[in-house]
Amino acid sequence: MANKKYSKEFKEKIAKLILEDGRTLSSVSKEYNIAKSTINGWIKVFEKDCIECKDMISPSVHEELKRLKKLTAELEKENAFLKKAAAFFAKEIDS
Repeated sequence: MANKKYSKEFKEKIAKLILEDGRTLSSVSKEYNIAKSTINGWIKVFEKDCIECKDMISPSVHEELKRLKKLTAELEKENAFLKKAAAFFAKEIDS
């Protein structure tokens, strides 16, 4: 499969659809036939570019993003703990 080249404007448009318009990654990926991982990369670049110019992303979206990142980290910690607990109890049952 050949690598496609997209303009910076197009990449920003796609990132804005998700960050500002509230579209899901899956729906945008299907609609434009672009891999989710590719779009995620564009979002990360766009977010870095917008740190200096926060007016491009509304404050409410920016705050929601921060809240969701914090929640994700918390849930990942809980998930890791539960995996360890499950392994411990599985070992106890085998003994």
